[in-house]
Amino acid sequence: MNKKLAAALSSGAVLVLALTGCSGSEDNKELDAWAKKVCDLVPAQNKKITAAYDAITKAAEDTESTPAELQKADSQAFQDLSDGYKARATVIQSAGAPPGAEGGAKNLQDAVKQLTALSAAYADMKTQVDGLDTKDQAKFASGLKDVSAQMKKVETQRQTALDALKKLESGDTKQALAEQSGCKQVSASPSASSTDS
Repeated sequence: MNKKLAAALSSGAVLVLALTGCSGSEDNKELDAWAKKVCDLVPAQNKKITAAYDAITKAAEDTESTPAELQKADSQAFQDLSDGYKARATVIQSAGAPPGAEGGAKNLQDAVKQLTALSAAYADMKTQVDGLDTKDQAKFASGLKDVSAQMKKVETQRQTALDALKKLESGDTKQALAEQSGCKQVSASPSASSTDS
């Protein structure tokens, strides 16, 4: 049953803040300073989120683990995902709207709203996993099936958050972010390439 959960997670992979690009920006010191604020914290957040997805996938593929061990691994991973996306929302909120970006304030609000909702969805997933009956194998398997179904709904939220981030990082903002070393690290990571779609 846990393999369905792993498949759902694999299809979602990692939301890499969509802060990647390849070309340089025009000379805009305010926008560059904004991009630096955001990108300085991206590698640590990305590492935490990537590790959480990896932990869930590993637990799902581990046929030797007991239900209690699976529950513990999934619970911690969902907590880490919730914390990671909440941290991303906080970073973007703190940085404010990208200077000079058309519709920047609205795009910022949308991205923060979607990341916050995604964080809450993962917190709900943790609660759902924590409530599974690990003493009854059949009930546990049934509960995991429900978690897997919920994960598909969360994937829709993840995609919505990704779309909001892409909108926030368009135009000159995307170019400014691409020049920052923190965002370059994210775009160079193996997990980044699997999540840009």
